[in-house]
Amino acid sequence: MFGILALLCLVASAVCGIIVLVKLFQEKGALHGILGLICGLYTYIWGWMNASKNIMLLWTLFIILYVVFALLSGGFNYSFGTPTATP
Repeated sequence: MFGILALLCLVASAVCGIIVLVKLFQEKGALHGILGLICGLYTYIWGWMNASKNIMLLWTLFIILYVVFALLSGGFNYSFGTPTATP
Protein backbone atom coordinates (compact mmCIF):
# COMPACT_ATOMS: atom_id res chain seq x y z
CA MET A 1 0.00 0.00 0.00
CA PHE A 2 2.77 2.45 0.89
CA GLY A 3 4.53 1.55 -2.35
CA ILE A 4 1.52 2.67 -4.37
CA LEU A 5 1.29 5.91 -2.40
CA ALA A 6 5.01 6.48 -2.99
CA LEU A 7 4.53 5.95 -6.71
CA LEU A 8 1.61 8.40 -6.80
CA CYS A 9 3.67 11.02 -4.96
CA LEU A 10 6.54 10.47 -7.39
CA VAL A 11 4.25 11.00 -10.38
CA ALA A 12 2.72 14.12 -8.80
CA SER A 13 6.22 15.42 -8.08
CA ALA A 14 7.19 14.87 -11.71
CA VAL A 15 4.09 16.77 -12.88
CA CYS A 16 4.99 19.70 -10.61
CA GLY A 17 8.53 19.62 -11.98
CA ILE A 18 7.26 19.71 -15.55
CA ILE A 19 5.03 22.70 -14.75
CA VAL A 20 8.00 24.60 -13.31
CA LEU A 21 10.17 23.54 -16.24
CA VAL A 22 7.63 24.95 -18.70
CA LYS A 23 7.65 28.25 -16.78
CA LEU A 24 11.45 28.20 -16.89
CA PHE A 25 11.41 27.75 -20.68
CA GLN A 26 8.88 30.58 -21.07
CA GLU A 27 10.66 33.10 -18.85
CA LYS A 28 14.36 32.36 -19.36
CA GLY A 29 14.52 30.85 -22.84
CA ALA A 30 15.76 27.64 -24.37
CA LEU A 31 19.27 27.59 -22.89
CA HIS A 32 18.07 27.77 -19.29
CA GLY A 33 15.22 25.38 -20.10
CA ILE A 34 17.63 22.78 -21.43
CA LEU A 35 19.84 23.26 -18.37
CA GLY A 36 16.76 22.74 -16.20
CA LEU A 37 15.89 19.62 -18.17
CA ILE A 38 19.36 18.17 -17.64
CA CYS A 39 19.71 19.24 -14.02
CA GLY A 40 16.49 19.03 -12.02
CA LEU A 41 18.10 20.75 -9.04
CA TYR A 42 18.50 23.91 -11.15
CA THR A 43 14.78 23.80 -11.98
CA TYR A 44 13.92 23.27 -8.31
CA ILE A 45 16.05 26.19 -7.10
CA TRP A 46 14.85 28.46 -9.91
CA GLY A 47 11.28 27.52 -9.04
CA TRP A 48 11.68 28.61 -5.42
CA MET A 49 13.20 31.89 -6.56
CA ASN A 50 10.83 32.72 -9.43
CA ALA A 51 7.80 30.44 -9.78
CA SER A 52 4.55 30.41 -7.86
CA LYS A 53 5.01 29.51 -4.20
CA ASN A 54 1.95 27.24 -4.33
CA ILE A 55 3.41 24.92 -6.96
CA MET A 56 6.74 24.84 -5.14
CA LEU A 57 5.08 23.99 -1.83
CA LEU A 58 3.25 21.15 -3.56
CA TRP A 59 6.43 19.94 -5.25
CA THR A 60 8.33 19.95 -1.95
CA LEU A 61 5.45 18.21 -0.15
CA PHE A 62 5.28 15.47 -2.78
CA ILE A 63 9.05 14.90 -2.57
CA ILE A 64 8.90 14.59 1.22
CA LEU A 65 5.87 12.30 1.08
CA TYR A 66 7.55 10.16 -1.57
CA VAL A 67 10.60 9.62 0.65
CA VAL A 68 8.43 8.82 3.69
CA PHE A 69 6.22 6.35 1.81
CA ALA A 70 9.19 4.73 0.10
CA LEU A 71 10.88 4.21 3.46
CA LEU A 72 7.69 2.76 4.95
CA SER A 73 7.31 0.34 2.06
CA GLY A 74 10.93 -0.79 2.21
CA GLY A 75 11.70 0.73 -1.15
CA PHE A 76 15.26 1.71 -0.32
CA ASN A 77 16.72 -1.73 0.37
CA TYR A 78 19.82 -1.90 -1.80
CA SER A 79 22.48 -4.54 -1.29
CA PHE A 80 26.06 -4.29 -2.47
CA GLY A 81 28.45 -7.17 -2.85
CA THR A 82 27.94 -10.85 -3.40
CA PRO A 83 24.36 -11.98 -2.94
CA THR A 84 23.87 -14.47 -0.15
CA ALA A 85 21.10 -16.97 0.35
CA THR A 86 18.79 -16.38 3.25
CA PRO A 87 17.56 -19.44 5.15
